[in-house]
Amino acid sequence: MTQTSPTPREAAERAATAPAPRKTAGRTATAPVLHPRALNRATLARQLLLHRSPLSAGAAVSHLLGLQTQNVQPPYYALAARLEGFAPEHLSRLMADREVVRVVSLRSTLHTHTADDCLSLRPLVQPARDRELRLFREGLAGVDPDRLTALARDLVEAEPRTMKELREALAAEWPHADPRALAIAARCRLPLVQVTPRGLWGRSGQVALTTAEHWLGRTARPAPAPEEIVLRYLAAFGPASVKDMQTWAGLTRLRDAFEHLRPRLVTFRDRSGVELFDLPDAPRPDPDTPAPPRFLPEYDNLLLSHADRTRIVPPGLQGRSRQGNQAYRTLLVDGFLAGVWKPGDDALVIEPFGTLTRAQRLDVIAEGERMLTVMYPGAGHDIRFGTVVRR
Repeated sequence: MTQTSPTPREAAERAATAPAPRKTAGRTATAPVLHPRALNRATLARQLLLHRSPLSAGAAVSHLLGLQTQNVQPPYYALAARLEGFAPEHLSRLMADREVVRVVSLRSTLHTHTADDCLSLRPLVQPARDRELRLFREGLAGVDPDRLTALARDLVEAEPRTMKELREALAAEWPHADPRALAIAARCRLPLVQVTPRGLWGRSGQVALTTAEHWLGRTARPAPAPEEIVLRYLAAFGPASVKDMQTWAGLTRLRDAFEHLRPRLVTFRDRSGVELFDLPDAPRPDPDTPAPPRFLPEYDNLLLSHADRTRIVPPGLQGRSRQGNQAYRTLLVDGFLAGVWKPGDDALVIEPFGTLTRAQRLDVIAEGERMLTVMYPGAGHDIRFGTVVRR
């Protein structure tokens, strides 16, 4: 039966405070199997993609633990697909008011996070940023990392700096070091946020950086207990394996956190026998629950936050949403990756990977029209099916 309540966030809070249930033997061997379609519907429900949510933009960014944002527009499209009543200025206003920020965090990629999550999640993933520095140790030979951190902090807190300005200032202090490695070291050692107007909807601005603490007027929090983030991850991406969460976070050694929470979680298996953890009261809809089409941006975390992506990407379509370093905006049909799309000056171009039924085609057109109305109210756009991916 379809479960519609409680919300994923409420389920996470209940799991955090619930008494430990009686342990049972057997664990993975006897756990129920969830096939890709069941995992698909559960994940779509957590991701606010099965039914659009009435959450505010800020609450949605918090629930989703951030939105990957290599470019300016993806977070706006991500929320347009998920929220009822969303308008781009809702997120843009939060960014202008410093309630959300753009910062390098999960998987060493740029994310839009709430201010609270920026100050707590970044310390959680700091070990991964420290490991990243090992890739640049030759270019940093003879550089005192603590001195570099202090100097970089002084520079960006005196005034926001571009990466070019940061490279040049640090290279003047260490002329024999690799300037690029120096700037990357500063980014790894410090939580550097992109200041506005960069990231605002309909505005332009170069990337300029300062520390999160300086921009937000608050000190960073201690890293949260991994168990706290496990519960939030499952609320937004579950059911999931340990490896799934490690893929999402770009971290290792999370097994202990899951084991500590095991008495408060339920377990399943995927069709390969991998153990999946979940919140007891989280939504796990019937696999036959209808899933409307959705237009997602490039780098949407729905497609990037599991080690096994078959819950969203059908066999044979792996890699079809990107070409080299170029990622494409993706189309979901019946909950699964089914094509790519791009907006143009006067048309929305959709390239399905296979043949759509007449009903699916009409539903895709209707969802495309809705998305264009939300993102570009009053603008005239045609919708056509054509070629997006150049081969």
